[in-house]
Amino acid sequence: MIGSETLNDYLERLASREPTPGGGAAAALHAAQGAALIAMVARYTTGARYAQHEEQSLRIAGRADDIIPEALQLADDDEKAFAAVISAYRLPSASEEDRAARSRAVQDATVAAAAPPRALIGLATEIIDLGRELAEFSNPTVISDVAAASEAARAAIATALITLDMNISAITDARTRAQLTDELQDGHDAVLSAQAVADRVREKVTA
Repeated sequence: MIGSETLNDYLERLASREPTPGGGAAAALHAAQGAALIAMVARYTTGARYAQHEEQSLRIAGRADDIIPEALQLADDDEKAFAAVISAYRLPSASEEDRAARSRAVQDATVAAAAPPRALIGLATEIIDLGRELAEFSNPTVISDVAAASEAARAAIATALITLDMNISAITDARTRAQLTDELQDGHDAVLSAQAVADRVREKVTA
């Protein structure tokens, strides 16, 4: 599991001439780091100076803490899903029957592989929403990390969108393609939201 690897071991696997882990897993780690940054900033926004916001800060930190293992699980899920797609493509194709079975397996695996990036967009959007809330009252010495968290979440979403584009292009069922295509807009909206959070932080830093 990626969450139990050392950082060096994970990066060595990522850099190797192996198909997994790949961009989808890396995107999930972007989200995990973004959540960790949000949790850190929230914890620095507690104590007597921030008494009026302490309950809010602790709630944000608690949710961010929960997102970290969820994102790491999605990294593993993405790796497994992509491995299943590769396995499906490697099925026999000598006979017409083999080709039909292989085609069904590829389609099933490709549809299943869309689940991790779809979930990742939701998680990363939550990180952006937490950052937007936190930016309005956070400890100014660490507010730049709210922007860093939003940028990490934006990277996660942008990568997930590319992954979904690839999945959609390989899916033959029109209804499934349409459903996934409709969901892409949420990701595009979240990318814009991440930029808005980063811009808000810059406003406060330069005020």
